[in-house]
Amino acid sequence: MGKHYRAGIIGLGFIGGADQASGDALGQQVTNLDGTHFFAINNHSRIDLAAGSSRDEGRRQRFASRTDAKIYSDWREMIEKEELDIVSVATYAPVHSEITVGCAEAGIKAIYCEKPIATQLEDAQRMVAACDKAGSLLVINHNLRFNPNCRRLRDYITGGGLGDLTSATLQWSAGRLGNVGTHQFDAIQMLTGRKVEAVSGMLDLSGKLDCRGPQFKDPGGWGMLRLEGGLIVTVDAADYAGVPATIIINGTKGRVITQRDEMKFEYWDGETDYWAPPGREKSSMDRAVEEIVEWLDGAEFPYQVEEAVRTLEAIVAFHASHNHNATWAELPLEGSDRKIEVLSG
Repeated sequence: MGKHYRAGIIGLGFIGGADQASGDALGQQVTNLDGTHFFAINNHSRIDLAAGSSRDEGRRQRFASRTDAKIYSDWREMIEKEELDIVSVATYAPVHSEITVGCAEAGIKAIYCEKPIATQLEDAQRMVAACDKAGSLLVINHNLRFNPNCRRLRDYITGGGLGDLTSATLQWSAGRLGNVGTHQFDAIQMLTGRKVEAVSGMLDLSGKLDCRGPQFKDPGGWGMLRLEGGLIVTVDAADYAGVPATIIINGTKGRVITQRDEMKFEYWDGETDYWAPPGREKSSMDRAVEEIVEWLDGAEFPYQVEEAVRTLEAIVAFHASHNHNATWAELPLEGSDRKIEVLSG
């Protein structure tokens, strides 16, 4: 059967506690998510959900009504009193660093943190350094990395299925480069196997209010990413775009159009292909938790957290480029550009 592991969740809202009351405040449904921390942990036969923490009494009580786990108002007290192997950090992004560092220093072996990794590069690097020092695994919930169709597409592109890559496009409807764009920026680097080297962008300053509250300001925008090998990726992510989230990758043999987790192929010789979504019986978060448990058992984890830091740096670079009239912001960023904070929720 294997060893059982004890888990706790910090942040019992929409994606942390599968709390639909929190989702109602955002205008979103838990059932539309590609998993939640609550269900992904509960769905694993070798994880015992031991504790949950939230500052919000209503969230604590709703969480308690669905589980035998202990509840805490202070995450520090939770990790001090509970012997936990895995902790999910499902709070707002500005406090990811403080909590992740605290968990690593407390000896938590696996930390499953919501995206984006942080709101500032220094905080992200502090998280990685603390986990490296403690020997802890830090996993960021870029869920496309755990989607079987995305992994299949990555391997297909690496194997030359599209030929030599010529260009790519990212688009989505909600703006919010930090909160939503982090998935797209991370995915294009995963799928192509190429790092972002420079960014040219303009922010959408239409003033759309963030659904998570006035303390957050996370605009969308338009621009380009330059990946390794000179591959150009156009970005179309206006705040009020109203377009489906789509990734298009073009090559000398054809192109792939991805929406959510379905893949449509158009080849220049007239052939087509289609990969259906893998099904809803297992979410990407379920798969992530499975691989976290495999790591605790002694296996290698399939990707490095530094890739999430690189994704944040590309988003920060988008802001830096806007500040410099859309001139190319080369990575790694330097000087004051590295200190830009992306106020995502």
